[in-house]
Amino acid sequence: QEPHLCWKHLLSIYFVSLIYSSLDVNHRRSSRPLCSSLSLCPVLSRYLFALQIKHDLACGRLTCNDSSAALLVSHIIQSEIGDFEESQSRQHLLNNSYIPDQMALMDKIMEFHSNNGGQTPAESDYQLLEVVCRLELYGVRLHPAKDREGSKLSLAVAHTGVLVFQGHTKINAFNWSNVRKLSFKRKRFLIKLRPNLNSSYQDTLEFLMGSRDCCKVFWKICVEYHAFFSLFEEPKARPKPVLFTRGSSFRFSGRTQKQVIDYVKDSEFKKIPFESLFYFPSQRFPTDKAYFIAKELLTTERTYLKDLEVVTVVRDSVGKDEAVPDSLKSTIFTNFAPLYRFQSVFLREVEQRLALWEGCSNAHIKGDYQRIGDVMLKHLQGLKPLTAHLQKHSEALVELEKACRGSPRLEVLVRDFELQKVCYIPLNVFILRPLHRLMHYKQILERLCKHYPPAHVDFRDCRAALADVSEVVSQLHGSMIKMENFQKLLELMKDLIGIDNLVTPGREFLRLGCLSKLSGKGLQQRMFFLVMSAIYLRFVLLLISSGFTVGSNFPGCYSVYLGSNRFLNFPESLTEDSCAEAESEDDLMASRTSLERQAPHRGNTTVHVCWHRNTSVSMVDFSVAVENQLSGNLLRKFKNSNGWQKLWVVFTNFSLFFYKTHEDDYPLASLPLLGYSVTIPTESENIHKDYVFKLHFKSHVYYFRSESEYNFDRYSTILYIWYCVP
Repeated sequence: QEPHLCWKHLLSIYFVSLIYSSLDVNHRRSSRPLCSSLSLCPVLSRYLFALQIKHDLACGRLTCNDSSAALLVSHIIQSEIGDFEESQSRQHLLNNSYIPDQMALMDKIMEFHSNNGGQTPAESDYQLLEVVCRLELYGVRLHPAKDREGSKLSLAVAHTGVLVFQGHTKINAFNWSNVRKLSFKRKRFLIKLRPNLNSSYQDTLEFLMGSRDCCKVFWKICVEYHAFFSLFEEPKARPKPVLFTRGSSFRFSGRTQKQVIDYVKDSEFKKIPFESLFYFPSQRFPTDKAYFIAKELLTTERTYLKDLEVVTVVRDSVGKDEAVPDSLKSTIFTNFAPLYRFQSVFLREVEQRLALWEGCSNAHIKGDYQRIGDVMLKHLQGLKPLTAHLQKHSEALVELEKACRGSPRLEVLVRDFELQKVCYIPLNVFILRPLHRLMHYKQILERLCKHYPPAHVDFRDCRAALADVSEVVSQLHGSMIKMENFQKLLELMKDLIGIDNLVTPGREFLRLGCLSKLSGKGLQQRMFFLVMSAIYLRFVLLLISSGFTVGSNFPGCYSVYLGSNRFLNFPESLTEDSCAEAESEDDLMASRTSLERQAPHRGNTTVHVCWHRNTSVSMVDFSVAVENQLSGNLLRKFKNSNGWQKLWVVFTNFSLFFYKTHEDDYPLASLPLLGYSVTIPTESENIHKDYVFKLHFKSHVYYFRSESEYNFDRYSTILYIWYCVP
């Protein structure tokens, strides 16, 4: 036995059942009952087990099928070199050996590695243990033996008892509760069982091993396992005989599993913070701000391409219907197809550049790959011929609205599609996404030019790309503003039941939100919609599934009729006092309009959120929201939970949308942010993590943790200034 080996504190790790079956690793034997390793945090414990698994794979001691071996190696190289990049991954596998027959499994390893994108080294270790805990032979050391008939077998010991294998198949197991005595005599290993009338086994089982030393080593391991897992307290040492000894004097020394558990519970020891250089983000990723700006380009580009895919889903589900006119098909689907292909190529180029930028083996060529301006310049120069297609996107929005008005069936098809999970925001917003994306490119290039000194190798390309995108944005700026206003009026018309002619030429949306009116019964909540110079008062008496009811007939106000619908309009000469005197609760109740229940409707629209959060939003806020959209991985923690959950988060349309990975087609959940406040956690909240911001509204509290200071500043700044209305 080596004197420096000791029991590790295994109980702090999540994989309790895994650890109990894996105690036959190098942390097995004990020369002292407890050591400072008891205070190590679970991250370090998982890291140590991951190192042991890597060693066992390389030595061939961990027996598993080819698929499991390839999956394990894929998690190991994910923790070492990061996300998959084909040439880098292949070269790394050629230079490093993880399993004996690695060349035959190289393609399968790379296939698994490509599915591990976004995992940090700590998460890769976690996934490695998740896979290995399902392997039957993990932590099992096979000892060759024979039975009484001479058949070749293998014996192994686990936390449950003694196991018998034939080849790599377990054929029997003897639980510690059924074992009466373990002994050996020369090369024979003997298991004496407790009497059991239902068992067909003999009272004593005999196995023949290779030599007396092999038999004695296996017997000692069995004694250690049995004592540690089965006894409540450390066995007392027997007094040594004066003259003669009989048999082996080996006894288990050290605390049992139960004693270790009780010690951990009672002592309330303080965990030692563990930060390995291997896990420190600055060692894994570049620290240059330009890298994080380029990473933002990559993450938002992935979301942008997913949004373009939604339009292709519309083409497949709605576009083939006879109700869709040919003019609409040619306007929307024909224009989006070339743009989608063009952006797909650009996304692959950005992914390749970021993979080279992050690669640990590219230090000698960092001057060629640690930049993004050349990729963006090439993309924007290729985008110029598609400017004509971008200008037609605004026409597509008008064409879609015109077609829906002329065809009730098409209107139903579009509404049903918007209720699907993949359409997480209004369809009109997806159609305008290409125009919004140009503004994002401009902002990213402005930040890069501001960051780089004039002598930087990437400065010239970034400045040229900024000039190109600024030219395109200036050409489309006028139509972009008109289409945003048009889209917002269309959205309001869907929320307000009974209003069919809200969208007319020259009408401009200004603000919507809640105000409180002082009446005889106290403060009454009102919903206001400010369009052009007119204030339309909406008293929400009933919120049905399709929208709001409408009130009218207020004395002291004149009415404006649009078709069969009547709206209130306060004249400019009307004072606040005269309105207060004229309006009463009885008037409102008497004038309430009874409308039919419409078709199902989204409940997270801006109007609904403003009503429930008692807040308001202006057109300026909508414009700023369009310009500030983010995507990427965040860690989320609830107020009453201990763990952090990694999610892909899309930040758009005044909401956070949560995905498991960036490859998911639709969000798992969403969080509308209007009314929320953003702060930094206090010491009393015991977060003790870097780059954490807190979102809270009344009793709802969420903590979010970003991967870098740059992302933390981006999220917290945008949330604080534009999105969160205290």
